[in-house]
Amino acid sequence: MDIPVGRELGDFLRSRRARIRPEEVGLPGHGRRRVPGLRREEVAHLAGVSVDYYIRLEQGRGPSVSDAVLDAVGRVLRLDDIEQEYLRTVARPADRRASGARRTSAAGSAPQGVRPGLRLLLDTLDRAPAFVLGRRMDVLAWNDLGDAVLGFSQLPPEERNMPRQVFLNPLTRELYPDWPAVASETVAHLRLDAGRHPQDRRLATLVGELSLGSEDFRRLWADHQVKEKSYGSKRMVHPVVGELTLPYETLTVPGEPDQMLVVYTPKPGTRTEERLRLLASWAATPNGC
Repeated sequence: MDIPVGRELGDFLRSRRARIRPEEVGLPGHGRRRVPGLRREEVAHLAGVSVDYYIRLEQGRGPSVSDAVLDAVGRVLRLDDIEQEYLRTVARPADRRASGARRTSAAGSAPQGVRPGLRLLLDTLDRAPAFVLGRRMDVLAWNDLGDAVLGFSQLPPEERNMPRQVFLNPLTRELYPDWPAVASETVAHLRLDAGRHPQDRRLATLVGELSLGSEDFRRLWADHQVKEKSYGSKRMVHPVVGELTLPYETLTVPGEPDQMLVVYTPKPGTRTEERLRLLASWAATPNGC
């Protein structure tokens, strides 16, 4: 996505500085501070680089920065593995442009497809709702139970996108009792995708539409959180069968690093498992009757 490198990198580092209290890193916390968290000179001192070097890094003006420096800054700012990957991506604009151009030309502009073997795998998961996410969190394929839970087939193709549904479809606030958490996780993963694919114009367009259409999205996007969608649990209130508690696992598709297989894994013997069986039966009945 064509965001000025200095601004993107600087905004991310400033947001991470703001969340670290001086006392957490052994610095005195008393005294007046114009901004929350660590100052630039404190990060520079703790990372073992000059203040001028760190300022140029935060402004995106310095030369290509080494892994050692980025690792040191990451330790000071207490970045997790995903945040550290994001920092390396946005701190190296030349590498980012080259890799982004290659990946965008291969997967960003052309229609995304799901190979037949993966579709067959989806169909074999008849007891678990499952679907495949691609670039920009587009929904590429699903099994019958996944469709019964989330209604992908009822959406026009251009609307089959998770961020678009979460922020622009008011019904998702009724579907997810924990909507604020779902919204935050969605934006955090979308920003990670943006860092990996800096020249994806479709992603830039999507972010623009979401920013115009949702104040919540604008606020969360400005927070610069990054997170990989790996595993967790979601609560849903389905209009037919009621509340569902659905743990999920997300697997990167072999040979397709931009595609993820998401499988909801209801615990055996629970009401959710029973309600999913009922939902599967309902969905298999013509006209849902």
